[in-house]
Amino acid sequence: MDTDLVYAICQLNDIPSQRAVGLQLVRVGQDGAEIAWPIVIVRWGRQVFGYENRCPHHGVNLDWERNQFLDPNGIRLMCGKHGAQFELGTGRCMDGPCKGESLTPVPLVVLDGDICVVGVQLAEDAEDEEFDAPATCDEEA
Repeated sequence: MDTDLVYAICQLNDIPSQRAVGLQLVRVGQDGAEIAWPIVIVRWGRQVFGYENRCPHHGVNLDWERNQFLDPNGIRLMCGKHGAQFELGTGRCMDGPCKGESLTPVPLVVLDGDICVVGVQLAEDAEDEEFDAPATCDEEA
């Protein structure tokens, strides 16, 4: 992972605490090809956790409706298709058909109030588009 690569994708305050939002990014593969990269970001106070928006059970998106990622208690990520539940801080499946498996983490840091992806090359156009479009973060999650 190249930790010199840092892309601001959203402001911390764009995501309410104890909420999760999905973003559609585009990363650059090792061959230079652009790859769609849907992610989910969970904010818990000043902490953020990021995962690819893909359940390890069948590879489906976690959200059953737009930006609906958390279980009814709001304490775990939940797959809308099969009900698998994942720990917020580790991405590990605690209940459901993929128990013991984990979500794929997305390396995030908070710098100067911005949530940033670290070590992953994003397509420049997508990065600019996402940073200008945190309306996905502003909407009720």
